[in-house]
Amino acid sequence: MSKFEIKPSQRLTRLPPYLFGRLNSLRDQKRAAGIDVIDLGMGNPMDAAPAKVVEKLCEAARNPANHRYSDAKGIADLRREAAQKYQRKWSVELDPDKEVLACVGSKEGLSHLCLAMLGPGDLIVLGEPAFPIHIHAASLAGAAVVCVPLGNDQDFLDRIQYALEHLQPRPKMMILNYPHNPTAITVDPGFFEAVVDLAKRLRVFVVHDFAYGETVFDGYKAPSFLSTPGAKDIGVEFTTLSKPYNMAGWRIGFAAGNAKVIEALAKIKGYYDYGIFQAVQIAAITAMGQGDEFVQKQSLIYQRRRDVLCDWLDKLGWEHERPRGSMFVWTKIAQEHLAGRGTVEFAMELMEHAEVCVAPGAGFGRLGEGYVRMALVENELRIEQAMQQIKLCLEGKPITR
Repeated sequence: MSKFEIKPSQRLTRLPPYLFGRLNSLRDQKRAAGIDVIDLGMGNPMDAAPAKVVEKLCEAARNPANHRYSDAKGIADLRREAAQKYQRKWSVELDPDKEVLACVGSKEGLSHLCLAMLGPGDLIVLGEPAFPIHIHAASLAGAAVVCVPLGNDQDFLDRIQYALEHLQPRPKMMILNYPHNPTAITVDPGFFEAVVDLAKRLRVFVVHDFAYGETVFDGYKAPSFLSTPGAKDIGVEFTTLSKPYNMAGWRIGFAAGNAKVIEALAKIKGYYDYGIFQAVQIAAITAMGQGDEFVQKQSLIYQRRRDVLCDWLDKLGWEHERPRGSMFVWTKIAQEHLAGRGTVEFAMELMEHAEVCVAPGAGFGRLGEGYVRMALVENELRIEQAMQQIKLCLEGKPITR
């Protein structure tokens, strides 16, 4: 009798091999062996969440009333606080009952949005390099993905327009992300005015991932897509508490914008989950209502780390733009250091010999090859140490502790 084979769904065949898998496995092996790997690969904040938010979480968690199932949309006070924050920070008016929905982090929300809005035969368009979930969420929903070279100007929008006008079926959705992950490029408000005009003319729905909208430097203020007149007619925006409040593990974010799309997302989520632990939602209200000063201070911390890292990249001769936002630096590896290798192999060698983890550009699409993404999650001394170890590795010298 032949052995019974259990097969996963064909949906999983849409996912390519996980390029970060080998890297993460080597990192974990080294750490298990007691080696102090400095991880600049993942945008996983290491700083603490606001103390008053942690205190509110503990208080709410002690209340048995918060141990029950919650609302999949998010409790009313939480959605109201999110709407008030949008009004205060970006002058955007939102109906908290119809235009705001709480998500288990923006990544979950965007993934379920794709299930709600896309299916087999649909197309989406986005810029490359790209954050992987922007591609794979659409793919898992059965849609096809068309990538054009990334930008933040009219040339980029012209590339999107060409795709919208020449592909059949016409793409149904475009996904934007500024400040961008992984490249950290930013836009000014006029950019979104052109996006809204393009979307209305060519009848395409816009999703803007605004996860790094509050992590900004040098006086730059990242514009919300929803602050553009007409944006709510044709799009939604995702925000998260993960980065500005150091609450990545708390898993809470928001979708906001077009009421019909929010309704569709709420319907999908109603089948999948009962919402976020209510104590976390109550603590999140405190974060958004009382955390503006904390967010500003955290951005200054990231700005100082950015300066340390970029100064080192200048010494190495690696090309980069000093970013105005996000918690990453995207840098082109000098050819003499890359020496014909792919970025995955290069990152593996840094892990092995420099004991530093970076994210290879190839993990963000073919146009990311030749680059690495470095996260600003470690303190300044650790970043200095990491870059010294990379320098020694590139010189073929053993690292010193």
